[in-house]
Amino acid sequence: MKRDYIVVGLGIAGLTFCEQLKKNNKSFVVFDSGKYTSTLVSAGVINPVVLKRFTPVWNAKEHVESSIQFYKKLSQKLGVSLFEEMPMLRIFKSNEEQNNWMVASDKVELTEFLVPKIIKNNQASINAPFGFGKVKSTGRVNPIQLIQLYKEYLQKSNQFRNEKFEYEKLNEEENTIFYKDIMAKKIVFSEGYSAKDNPYFPQNIKDHQEQLIIKNKGEYIIIKAPDLKLDAMLKTSLFIIPLGNDLYKVGATYDREDDTITTTHSAKTELISKLTKILTCPFEVVDQVAGIRPTTRDRRPFLGTLNKSNHIVFFNGLGTRGITSAPSLSIQLYNFIEYGKKLPKEINIKRHYKW
Repeated sequence: MKRDYIVVGLGIAGLTFCEQLKKNNKSFVVFDSGKYTSTLVSAGVINPVVLKRFTPVWNAKEHVESSIQFYKKLSQKLGVSLFEEMPMLRIFKSNEEQNNWMVASDKVELTEFLVPKIIKNNQASINAPFGFGKVKSTGRVNPIQLIQLYKEYLQKSNQFRNEKFEYEKLNEEENTIFYKDIMAKKIVFSEGYSAKDNPYFPQNIKDHQEQLIIKNKGEYIIIKAPDLKLDAMLKTSLFIIPLGNDLYKVGATYDREDDTITTTHSAKTELISKLTKILTCPFEVVDQVAGIRPTTRDRRPFLGTLNKSNHIVFFNGLGTRGITSAPSLSIQLYNFIEYGKKLPKEINIKRHYKW
C-alpha cells in the first residue's frame, strides 16, 4: 500500500496536520491507540491573552485568527458545530489589578483583545467584588467531540487504524518509509507525551537527565450548578467553562511529577477549594478527568526533522495552548516538508542540539 504520509497520533497536532494533507490532496493513514491524548481532556479554550499577567500569548494574532477559521471550516465539513464563540471574563482580585488591566488594554499588541473598561459583577452566584475584564476573540472547542468525529471521518475513508504503533517494524530505505504493509514518503510523529516511548525521538538533553518532552499532568472536574447560569468563560486561579445543561468544566491542576492519567483525590480537593472561593451557589462534582500535556523547557513546540533523517518528522510539545496554536503550526510544518520553507528557530526541534 503506497501513501504519501504516515501520521502517528491523533491529538490536536495530528488532526490539524491531517487537514493540511487533505487540503493538498496527499494520501495518508493515521495510527492512534488513544493513550495519553491530552487533547481529549483539555479545556478546549481559544484565548489570546495570558490572564495571569495581562500579556499576549505567543504569536497571539496569528494563532487565534488561524484557529477560529480552522474550527469553523472543519465544523462545516463535518456537519457539526465544533466551535462556539464565547467571551472570557477575568475576575479582578483588587483595585491594582483593575488598574493593570486598563494599562494593558492601551498596549498595541493587546488593544484588539482587551475591552478597556471594568465590567461590574451582577451575578449573585459569583464572588467578584472588583468586577471583571473582558477578553475578545475567545471561544471554546469541544475536544472530545472534535477527536471522536474526526476519527469517524477518517475511518470512512480507511485512513485511520486504532492500534498502537510498533516502532520496531519501522524501516527507512532509499528515502522511503516502510511500516507493515505501508510504503510512504514521510512519517510524522504527533504523539504528545507518548513520545517518551518513541526510540526515534530524542529522550534526554545531552549530559542531563531532563527529558526533552516534559510531563505536565492536568486534572479537571465537571460540576453541575443549576443556579450559576453562566454564559461566559471565567478565569481567576482556574477556568470555569460552561458546557451547557448547567454543567461546567473547572480546572486545571499542574503536576510535573505524576505521569499517570489516573484522577487523584488531591487534585479534586484542590479544585473544589479554589472553586468555593469563587462561587457562592451550591454545586455538585459529577466527573473528573486527567491528561498529560506535552511541554518543553522553553515552552515552544518541537517541529521538523532531526539530523539523522529528513523523512522522519516531529510535531510535538504544544503544551497547554495546542488548541489555539496547532492550526497555524500545521501550515508551517507542511510548508517545511513539502516546499523546504525554513521553520523559525524558536519552534525547530533541532534547537535541542544546543541544549
